[in-house]
Amino acid sequence: MSPVIDLRSDTVTQPTAAMRAAMAAAPLGDDVFGDDPSVNALQDATAARLGFEAGLFMPSGTQSNLCALLSHCQRGDEYLVGQYAHTFRWEGGGAAVLGSIQPQPIAHAPDGSLPLAEIEAQIKPDDAHFARSRLLCLENTIGGKVLPMSYLAEATQLASRKGLARHLDGARLFNAAVAVAGEFNGDAYAAAKAICSHFDSVSVCFSKGLGAPVGSVLCGSRDFIKQAHRWRKMCGGGMRQAGLLAAAAQHALDHHVNRLADDHALARRLADGLAGINGLTVEAPQTNIVFVDVTAADQAAGVVPFLKSRGVLATGLYRLRFVTHLDVDATGIDRAVAAMREYFGA
Repeated sequence: MSPVIDLRSDTVTQPTAAMRAAMAAAPLGDDVFGDDPSVNALQDATAARLGFEAGLFMPSGTQSNLCALLSHCQRGDEYLVGQYAHTFRWEGGGAAVLGSIQPQPIAHAPDGSLPLAEIEAQIKPDDAHFARSRLLCLENTIGGKVLPMSYLAEATQLASRKGLARHLDGARLFNAAVAVAGEFNGDAYAAAKAICSHFDSVSVCFSKGLGAPVGSVLCGSRDFIKQAHRWRKMCGGGMRQAGLLAAAAQHALDHHVNRLADDHALARRLADGLAGINGLTVEAPQTNIVFVDVTAADQAAGVVPFLKSRGVLATGLYRLRFVTHLDVDATGIDRAVAAMREYFGA
């Protein structure tokens, strides 16, 4: 039987043999006491790579973003955020439910950015009728799209002039960095650091394209991370011998960043293979995510189950989505294309 081609998300990756070896060899302590050497090394290495004073290892990107919002904002504050950003749409409303922080969603432009004029228009005056505007939260990549470096500078400078802090949900930060690495002599780490230079805090995930089983790191100033550490404890994020997980993330940081270019190439291969199929509109991928719109409602409803019957997994929550990652190769992509062509009679 052919192996299943799982294109639902880059979160489905399995640790590589080298990553498992790094986990098995990791020196351990108790991270709640702050003495797990592998966790401490990961926090320091991530912060240094991204240009921050300190980092904090978290079980998940959702918790990392939540602790960032709770650290930046107080009850009755608000954060400006994209309508389709994870911190607003896909993380259970945690900032509002747990922090009494009001989100002010803004519609995305077609390129995934938030229009500067709309950001400025949604910043509230200092008046008792309004929640206090405190934070601009961007996401890069957003739906697989890369926010241009010039836009990041303009948007965050606007926020700074208006007295807002700036947080980046960088769950797929390194996908964005690899995509713009050409602007930095091909150095993806330099690109990531440049992206982060526009923000007061950044959350970066290791369990997506970087292939670790668990974990994110929140980076910021030492004072900010001290506050986030307290929130992490309250949110149940204190772990004990977490160095097993931190070692996997450290391996990913050291060895899996540049290979993201392979995922991007496979996404383009998939999009090219689907191009021209009647009834489909394929959005050209910028990184490792391919979105496909199906014209006919009856075909849209049946495509995901059909693909599954052919050993190809995808998601169709609101659009058909395929995500490439380190456990997918060109043969798997070609099988996915063949299954789609079979379903649509192409």
